[in-house]
Amino acid sequence: MNENRRWNGWGNPKTDYPLPEEALGFLQQLLGQSSSLGEVSLDKVIKMVPESRVEPHALLDTGAEQRICHARGQSFPDWIAMKCGDYHCFPDAVALPENREQVIELLALAKEKQYTLIPYGGGTSVAGHINPKDDGHPIVTVDMGRMNRLLAIDKASQVATFGAGVPGPALEAQLRGQGFTLGHYPQSFELSTLGGWVASRSSGQQSVHYGRIEQLFAGGKLETFDGCLQVAPIPASSAGIDLREMIMGSEGRIGILSEIDVRISPLPEKEDFYVAFLPSWEQGKEVVKRAAQDKVPVSMLRLSNPLETFTQLRLAGHQRAISVLESYLRIRGINVTDSADGGATMLTYGVTGKSVQCRSSQRQMRRLIRQQSGAYVGSLLGKRWQHGRFRFPYLRESLWHQGYMVDTLETCTTWSNVTALMGKIERALSSALEDEGESIHVFSHLSHVYAQGSSIYTTYLFKAGDDADATLKHWQKLKHAGSLAVVENGGTISHQHGVGKDHAPYLAIEKGEYGVQCIEQICGMFDGQQQLNPGTLLDD
Repeated sequence: MNENRRWNGWGNPKTDYPLPEEALGFLQQLLGQSSSLGEVSLDKVIKMVPESRVEPHALLDTGAEQRICHARGQSFPDWIAMKCGDYHCFPDAVALPENREQVIELLALAKEKQYTLIPYGGGTSVAGHINPKDDGHPIVTVDMGRMNRLLAIDKASQVATFGAGVPGPALEAQLRGQGFTLGHYPQSFELSTLGGWVASRSSGQQSVHYGRIEQLFAGGKLETFDGCLQVAPIPASSAGIDLREMIMGSEGRIGILSEIDVRISPLPEKEDFYVAFLPSWEQGKEVVKRAAQDKVPVSMLRLSNPLETFTQLRLAGHQRAISVLESYLRIRGINVTDSADGGATMLTYGVTGKSVQCRSSQRQMRRLIRQQSGAYVGSLLGKRWQHGRFRFPYLRESLWHQGYMVDTLETCTTWSNVTALMGKIERALSSALEDEGESIHVFSHLSHVYAQGSSIYTTYLFKAGDDADATLKHWQKLKHAGSLAVVENGGTISHQHGVGKDHAPYLAIEKGEYGVQCIEQICGMFDGQQQLNPGTLLDD
């Protein structure tokens, strides 16, 4: 077991994100008093692990603790399972290959013995990608974490090759030593891996500058039951269908990525993050839309709606400093309110690159903000965001211990539909538990902005139920209501988290029956016996 990682939660057990006293009072006022569901002990869970069904093999670890630590990801049902012990199914073994030859050996073993294989990167999935599904076959989770080295770098072409299991910090550290960066920073950056980013079509916080994984993934090696599918890192080609597109988003259904080529960038001369406040949602939206459509060279644009703006300031603590900020904003005609219908919106944006380019980007952004009567408040709040940009998942632990649950839902749509879809999602979530008399606190932000539209990232908080089962049923109602609001109103079921098992039932609404058949045919060609991550991506 990894001592630097929680076995039943997120991240390093030595890292904490304490909930300020004012924030707890705020939640109690909004949602009512709650109490923790507690946690089951590791010793108790170990006793739940059944005898392994795999035959002994040098590459397979059948120890109970390894199997527990690879049984779940980070979705809400996963948290209920890990905290309360309701796992249902464990992998029969965990493999930790150290090179692609061992990955190939594992595929051959699985084909011979009819084992199910689940590729595992950082275990950060929030959509059920890595959860074992008991279909009667022995299950082997393939942890790629030891394949984490920089294998080659072509500085002239700005292409680097990594083992697919390299996590974000290790990837950036190895590139930084060569004077480069990938620039892919999802919120799960601390734990998630390059292979997982490709397999789930990940998006990083600074995708406006560096691009989503689609722009960064140049090629690599996908190991399959029938051989290696190798894609060369050629910059552009018109030679038929792009095989990279088939690999991205495949979520472990067609093979296991062993080596990945990525397009890298020189380290930026300068990088800063800033915050501004706009008087209304529509004015804030106009700023980010104009920035995207005018191709202002920023690296990040994040616009919180009025309720998220209000909530973030209340959960931040530092009540005196927040009061001073809000007083200044009122002088500027900008009011922070708890109304979903009006009030200030907070814009966080980043500029990255050559110093001269950053100065130009900042001037253009300041101009757009002034045109919409906004108040630029400098870099202090931007630095605070930068410092804590990967800490939000730790807040879930603090909330759990106080009896408050948090989950997120994300999508993407066109500019003409952004405001309407966001409202429908928030109303669907807010009303999902009305019949049980439960309040839900819901807020959203735009996190990835394009010329044609934007992603919408919605967070919702609710009280724990009387027990784990009641709490999970509450989440299921919320998840279903939010997901239907997305797919029935012009949104994608996932902009950045992938499909997994949790979103698979909604995929057909987005892709259509024929589209799903096409995906099934591709998966069937590579894995006719459904031994690779069954139940993920497709609702098998």
